[in-house]
This record gives sequence, C-alpha cells and structure tokens, in this order.
Amino acid sequence: MNNPGFPNRQADDRHPEWQYLDLMRHIWQHGSERVDRTGVGTKSVFGAILRFDLADGKMPLLTTKRVYWKTATREMLWFLTGDTNIRELCRQNVQIWTDWPLETYRRETGSEITREEFSAKIVKDEVFAARWGELGPVYGKQWVDWPTYQYQPDGTYRKGPGINQVAEVIESLRNNQGSRRHIIEGWNVAQLDQMALPPCHKTYQFHVSDGRLNCALYQRSCDVALGLPFNLWSAALLQRMIAQQTDLEPGEFVWMGGDTHLYLNHGDLVEEQLSRGPEGKPRLEIGRRPDTIFDYSIEDFTVADYLPQGALKAPIAV
Repeated sequence: MNNPGFPNRQADDRHPEWQYLDLMRHIWQHGSERVDRTGVGTKSVFGAILRFDLADGKMPLLTTKRVYWKTATREMLWFLTGDTNIRELCRQNVQIWTDWPLETYRRETGSEITREEFSAKIVKDEVFAARWGELGPVYGKQWVDWPTYQYQPDGTYRKGPGINQVAEVIESLRNNQGSRRHIIEGWNVAQLDQMALPPCHKTYQFHVSDGRLNCALYQRSCDVALGLPFNLWSAALLQRMIAQQTDLEPGEFVWMGGDTHLYLNHGDLVEEQLSRGPEGKPRLEIGRRPDTIFDYSIEDFTVADYLPQGALKAPIAV
C-alpha cells in the first residue's frame, strides 16, 4: 500500500525500503519547518504509514546506510528485562541512552566529562551508576512492570502488583487470538515527568489473521534519519519473537508516525542517503526458541544477505 502524496514507483521496482526513502524525501521537500523541544528545529509532517511483509524472514533493515542491528537488538532485549539504568547497556557498549543522563550530569555538576569517560565510569562504579545512570520508568518498566494502585476503604491507595504487559499479550495471543486487546502500551501519563524521555514508540497492537501475527506500532514522535531505522528493526524483531513464542508465522508490520520529522542539522545525511538506492533483501534467522520471550540472547539472532552501504552519521538532538 502506497502513502497518498508520496512519490511512487512501478510495482516491479518497489523494494520495500523505497517507502522509507520516499518518506524522507517528502519531509525534506515539503515538511513544515518547526521549532522543537531541542531547539535544533525540524521539518515535520503528521501521520505517515509504512508497511512491511515479514514472511520468509524478511526484515525492515535499511541497506542505504549501515544500521547497527545488534545494538538495536541489545536495546530491545534490555527493554524486556524492565531495567531502567544504563549500566548494562554501557557494559555492552550500547550508548543509545547515554546522552540523556550525561546531559543531566553535566548540567548539575558543571563537569565537561566526555561521553566515553562517563560511560566507563557508569560501568566501573556501581554507586555512580545508581546515582547518575537512572532513566526513570522508561519503556521496559512500563512493558513488564506497569504500576498499579488499589483503592482502600479509608480513601487512600496502596501500591499493587505490577502488570507484565508483554507476558499478558503472549498469553492472550495463545488463548484468544480474535481479541482486539493485544496491546503493549508505554504512555503512562502519571509517570511521564519521571522519565528521561517519554516513550516515542508508544503503542504496539497485535492482530492474528490466517495463522500470521501482524503488528501495528504507533510512534508519537519520530526522528526519521537517526531513530526510525532502529525503530523499524526493533519493532519487527519484537513481532518476530512474539510470533515464535505463540506458534504463529510472522505477518505484516505496520508503522504509523505522528510527528514525523527530520532535524534541520541532518541535511548532509539526508542528501547523501537520498542519492542511494536499496540493495539486497536482508533476512533474520532466530537460532532457538527459549522457554519465554524474556530468555533470548544476542547470540540467538543472525542476519543473512545484509550488504549495507556506508554508515551515515549526524548529531543526536537531546
């Protein structure tokens, strides 16, 4: 399915990655220029849709630049632990979340410590990590330990057991496939101000059709150049793991963006990537089926037929 208003190619030339490139081009040429939270400025559109068929191991892994899929996979596995401290990520040299606590540390201490020095200290010093590595109740906390509160006769509330949304969705997919409530939600309004960054990829809904598991992700805010390549891979990876755990075949992955934007200082990356065309059809192989979705490890995943073009870098807006 093609997006209205985006440039289209003939069906026989329609590599699935063209959807991403067409969206990037449309935003860069026609997006509304806006002042954003970071102060950098963006070009933005509202309401975008991308669709990918995950049959036969196919994955939305971009080839017009190198996407570090192992880094994105380690982040997803970390989400599933419910951890909210960057220490374990830094231990694996995954720096996706380091900039937010680093900015806080620099602001509160006046230090000019580099990201490399900060990350190394997080790994080495448990006390330092506990003080400065916390992100608040971000994604994983909401996914596997959503807080609940029970009303008491005296009019007060007592904290109840946390809800593991991921486990509950898997259970409902096994026992009630026709349900319209297969949802994992990250947008906990009561805790947004405690999070280093409120969830961008906020709502996942799953749907079963003819033995295939489909997934729709709604993303409220999307950095198309740097964030979306990771988001596409990670969501499809989650879908593939849940499909395996529920004895379903992978179906269609549908991505939906709210404020979908390119940062104004990403122009060089955008122009270079738009000069390239997709190549190859990367596929994901999952080497084993662990007892639960919480027991996968990075060694379980292998990507075949991935020959990406050169890496493209741009500054992240914090």
